[in-house]
Amino acid sequence: MSATIRTVSYPTGREHKPLDIHNSPQAEGPCVLLWHGVGTDERDVMVPLAQDIAELGLTVLVPDWRSDTSDEGRAHLTDSLRFALDFAGDSRQLVVAGWSAGAGAALGVALDPELFDGRPPAAVVGIAGGYRRPARTTGVAPLQALGRATAHVPVRLVHGTEDASVPVESSRELHEALRAQGWDSALSEQATDHAGVLGSVYDPAVGRCVAGASVRAFGLATAQVVAAVARSVQPGSRRPSGTTPL
Repeated sequence: MSATIRTVSYPTGREHKPLDIHNSPQAEGPCVLLWHGVGTDERDVMVPLAQDIAELGLTVLVPDWRSDTSDEGRAHLTDSLRFALDFAGDSRQLVVAGWSAGAGAALGVALDPELFDGRPPAAVVGIAGGYRRPARTTGVAPLQALGRATAHVPVRLVHGTEDASVPVESSRELHEALRAQGWDSALSEQATDHAGVLGSVYDPAVGRCVAGASVRAFGLATAQVVAAVARSVQPGSRRPSGTTPL
């Protein structure tokens, strides 16, 4: 892989937490903040997908965060978002994406107008998320928060049809609700499971997801969804809409 990885840290409360920056060979591309799921400090799980996204011309920021804190990870998530907004600055678009619990957290950012002075991300990508559950960023389930949003940013959803952890109906329901309220939403369904959409498989020996050659094509397809929406929200680009089949 020609994309490089360097590790920095972002401030949160009285500590600093690690954050990987996957630098694209095309240094001026948009930025993506990519959140892992509910597992504690699992930014390594996102490496295969982050590298695939970076290879497509984006810079990807992947922070560690913990769901076992008293606020269920909210401070870590919102502080890493603040870091990403500062990193992107005024000249680069920021797309917020997440997998599993990170997907709901990402949707929460787009739906809560009180976060960060009403500055929504340029787009949001939810990967294998459960959207009836409270978002870790806001405490409100995305499906219950649709009416609160003041800016309808593009939303892209990716879900495996063989997902036994979070059934694909979760993303189908959110997609239909978004479209009914006039959002630019597209749903990409893949014939794989909860980890497969990352290009990964769950390894019980280590208790976490690892890169899997058998599902690499699914991870690449997810990366293409992220890259496409990131390019679509750059100045002068047209925003695609509708359902995106894979």
